Amino acid sequence: MITQSKNIAPALTALQLRQVADSLRDRSELGRSDLGALAIQWDFESGVSLLAETARVLGLEWLDAEEAEVDPSALDGFPLKMVHRYEVFPIEKADGWIRLAVSNPFAFSAFDTIATALSLEVRPVVATPETVRQLIKQHLGVGAETIDGLIAMQKQQSGDVQMLEELHLDGSEDAEAATQASVVRLVNEILSEAVEARASDIHIEAQEHRLKLRYRIDGVLQPQSIPSEMNQFQAAIVSRLKIMSKMNIAEKRVPQDGRIKLRVAGREVDLRVSIIPMLHGEGVVMRVLDKSNLSLSLRQIGMPEDTYQKYQKLIRMPHGIVLVTGPTGSGKTTTLYSSLNEIKSEDTKIITTEDPIEYQLDGINQIQVQQKVGLSFAACLRAILRHDPDVVLIGEIRDLETAENATQASLTGHMVFSTLHTNDAAGSFMRLCDMGVEPFLVASTVEGVMAQRLVRRLCPNCRESYEPRKCDMADDFPFEKLDGPLYLPRGCEQCRGTGYKGRMGIYELLVTNDEIRELATQRGASNRIKAAAMRAGMETLREDGWNKAISGMTTIEEVLRVTKAD
Repeated sequence: MITQSKNIAPALTALQLRQVADSLRDRSELGRSDLGALAIQWDFESGVSLLAETARVLGLEWLDAEEAEVDPSALDGFPLKMVHRYEVFPIEKADGWIRLAVSNPFAFSAFDTIATALSLEVRPVVATPETVRQLIKQHLGVGAETIDGLIAMQKQQSGDVQMLEELHLDGSEDAEAATQASVVRLVNEILSEAVEARASDIHIEAQEHRLKLRYRIDGVLQPQSIPSEMNQFQAAIVSRLKIMSKMNIAEKRVPQDGRIKLRVAGREVDLRVSIIPMLHGEGVVMRVLDKSNLSLSLRQIGMPEDTYQKYQKLIRMPHGIVLVTGPTGSGKTTTLYSSLNEIKSEDTKIITTEDPIEYQLDGINQIQVQQKVGLSFAACLRAILRHDPDVVLIGEIRDLETAENATQASLTGHMVFSTLHTNDAAGSFMRLCDMGVEPFLVASTVEGVMAQRLVRRLCPNCRESYEPRKCDMADDFPFEKLDGPLYLPRGCEQCRGTGYKGRMGIYELLVTNDEIRELATQRGASNRIKAAAMRAGMETLREDGWNKAISGMTTIEEVLRVTKAD
């Protein structure tokens, strides 16, 4: 029987509701204890009483455990993986709507996902987590306290995630635990969910009281809701990933790196796996390289037309060095791959040396750096030059030897592409000189430098316009260019409630001229080189960011997040 919750204490304030929502977001034992602490602080009898009052304030019904009645037909067609993922249970269904027992009345994105999947209006009924688990146990016939039985009942096909390489097992106890059907399905679901969400990285972290799962989507880490019962599977999950990435499953004291090749829902995906021992267990980070989402076109990565035309001339020069700079994860490799894709032809030999090779490019010869056997960037480059290349790509210039070899390759008639870690384009000249390269060599070989950052694209489906006020804007914002509204993120089903969907680059292209060469030869300061480039027409990262915000592609906050004032 479903009843309206009783008024146990004065109505909760908006601030208190927010605190309850934060507590309910954590589905571990620690999170539930937080709810109990709030109940004591606010003079409620228990966490259950506080949850019931929360339901009343939100205008939702309360489900008593003893009187809960379930219509068996409500389970027909309901995806069982959503039961444990969102901690919900269907109790009644009619034309156009479904009533769900939920333990978190603030899980709006979960309700939207279920409503979209079923094409039904979701009507939540609030219950304690224990009540929801009891319903699962009674009506599905599995142990609600363990995720093992719950996952075993899923109708998900194991073929959704297929290994493209043969696995080798050593017969150990860890290996046996990692190959249980429930663990295999659980890992497959984590991977397929990440690919579906367009995640670039998967973080699995062992905490003192719980296991934390986070996906990096559009450059921002987003926590994923997981059942508290998943904690006991932490070791088995890590062991499974070690087996898949050909690591030593018995070694738990030192960091390990590996690679997994998968086919997820028909899409080929590479995962770069890093496992590091930490205080409460081994932490896992996986970089997701989804070939189906790879766009190797300079026109599609957000490069302005004027910058694109100048860059086209640079990459087609017969010799010289072109550098792409920026922090880790700023899209440098994608820009370089796109550059090679534009210039490759049957009469051009292109060889790359990378650490690691992120994507395999058709028609281009790629070499994987192997530091353990002495195959460094510098050693690769020396060998590459004996293979008569026209274009050489060096994954990164990290040391003097590599930098000197790159300049020598340029002077002997080769076109050299590489990356460098500097904050802006002008800083590249000083960085190479600081490594030990002679300033006159830097000045005579570097033809251009592209600095870049990534900003999130506004979701076109839900962005909201607003009229900005000067007092709220950065001092260098170009109000004279503004001839319409700016936009804010709102959040919808298509963008998973973030307000953003995808990323694009903002760019700063420095083309070396006589004045810049003279400054570089004299070891001129970076700010002087930048000023000279701006006089020659260079648009800075900040300026390109403002232009993209004014055109409605991103937000002011995103530009401020990744750039600083010129």
